[in-house]
Amino acid sequence: MTAAFGTDLARELEKVTEHWTPRVVGRVNDQYVKVAKLLGELVWHAHENEDEMFLVLSGRLRIQIEGQADVELGPGQFFVVPRGVRHNPVADDEAHIALIEAVTTAHTGDVIVPGTVPIERQVGTLD
Repeated sequence: MTAAFGTDLARELEKVTEHWTPRVVGRVNDQYVKVAKLLGELVWHAHENEDEMFLVLSGRLRIQIEGQADVELGPGQFFVVPRGVRHNPVADDEAHIALIEAVTTAHTGDVIVPGTVPIERQVGTLD
């Protein structure tokens, strides 16, 4: 993948056509920068070896955390889900986000569901 300098996240989001289908738009060392459109909920899951950062670009995102209060995020706010913590992202209305994740992070972590998007497809969405 070629390094992308000065990437326009709003323009990259225009290329996302399916909810819950992250699109890799850049890489910083061993971290991918992704964008995604969210609506509804994903699935309860955990990433045993990786932290995951959610940055809300527009809309609102609620991250349910097992055994803790939900985290509510609006535009410009971010939250890091620590490795091993079971969580479930929920967007009652469409939300646009950026994700920063290790290149080894599986979309739905320890759970495979019909909506799980393999990393090859996320990276393969690059022009």
